[in-house]
Amino acid sequence: MNLFAIGRLRGGPEAELIDRYALRLRPRLTIAELPEARGSAPVVKRQEGIALLAALPRDAFAVPLDMGGQALDSAAFADRLARWAALSRPVCFLIGGAEGLDHAVIARADFVLSMGTMTWPHFLVRAMLIEQLYRAQTIALGHPYHRAGRPMP
Repeated sequence: MNLFAIGRLRGGPEAELIDRYALRLRPRLTIAELPEARGSAPVVKRQEGIALLAALPRDAFAVPLDMGGQALDSAAFADRLARWAALSRPVCFLIGGAEGLDHAVIARADFVLSMGTMTWPHFLVRAMLIEQLYRAQTIALGHPYHRAGRPMP
């Protein structure tokens, strides 16, 4: 699996959280950071979209993260991830910068994933996605990390 993300993450709590979960993934997640563009919001969005699309392998199963996408619970995400892996295409997640994703990235998508309708900092979205990838692996393995039921009062 691959993650293409706009922006360079420097040290700090977000980086530590990402590393914590990324190190647990098997096989490892390849993370490629692409530079943030400069200019007006539409120009930035377009330039970052071009960079994300250029980074994608030709046969990639592209999964951009966008609040307009489909929200899945953890079990459904684990199921989808297993189905995508069975396609024998590289699964590539795409996270845009502060201006969001260009329409061309959404148009190229094989599936658009939403982490909810709230606006999240893109570095935090990375951490949340990578934790969910780890959770999906534990669900597939029957590991007790994921607790499907809610605590009873």
